[in-house]
Amino acid sequence: MVPLERLFPGFRAVDLDAGGVRVHAVTGGSGPPLLLLHGYPQTHALWHKVAPRLAKRFTVVAADLRGYGQSGKPATDARHAPYSKREMAKDPVAAMGALGHERFFLAGHDRGGRVAHRLAVDHPGAVEKLAVLDISPTLAMYERTDLAFARAYWHWFFLIQEAPVPETLIGADPKFFLRAKMRGRSAGDDPFDPLVWAEYERAFTPEVIHASCEDYRAAATIDLEHDRADREAGRRIECPLLALWGAHGVVERCFTPLADWRAVARDVRGRALPAGHYLPEEVPDLVADEFESFFGG
Repeated sequence: MVPLERLFPGFRAVDLDAGGVRVHAVTGGSGPPLLLLHGYPQTHALWHKVAPRLAKRFTVVAADLRGYGQSGKPATDARHAPYSKREMAKDPVAAMGALGHERFFLAGHDRGGRVAHRLAVDHPGAVEKLAVLDISPTLAMYERTDLAFARAYWHWFFLIQEAPVPETLIGADPKFFLRAKMRGRSAGDDPFDPLVWAEYERAFTPEVIHASCEDYRAAATIDLEHDRADREAGRRIECPLLALWGAHGVVERCFTPLADWRAVARDVRGRALPAGHYLPEEVPDLVADEFESFFGG
């Protein structure tokens, strides 16, 4: 279990009912509510270097996504609909409502950014401002896939294979897979606190392995249907959006994040930070600076 007081001093753990799906989160601080969503294959512990500082100005909620960590892992279906970003986005809206936050600031890294993108489109009244970390929109990334991107993001195309192929192969040595997937995607020294790395390993259970594969299968199928429908209907993210990405990462090399987000959102700003993929763990002070300026301005 995450050593709460060590990683999130002054926070409390909560388990919230989001329409039958449990959402596990930690919350602390005071001020306007700010929801933080993690990426693959991590948990809310991703934010441990950022959340305590932000809690001085905001009521911070760091939640485990559906399928990850200690949140619920509902059964899937043939269309992967329970792990569509549309369904995954409903959970944090309900969880924040249960905490008394009907409207909030929102930030998501990696998969959490994709859930946050869908949340801002489907629930515009809930999101005051949105920050996305080290992603371009899913549809843009799939439509512009080339050899360089496919080689760097090999896991995108492995995890979407039919069950139980990736589940079985990952399950043969989950710790090896985590190292192969995560180590080497940061810039400079290893950014992972040993306690947090141990939590990532502990949380990478067979149930999480399967649910996270469903997250990626949904992204390559039903999520693209939803994104194309938005594009055809002219639906966009209406709230202000901050895009941050790693200057030494794949998104910087293969995509144009500001232009990509301006294609789906009306008010976009942002910049690259001197990091690889794991911005909240590599350059937490810079991330906190950006969040305080954007959400607090």
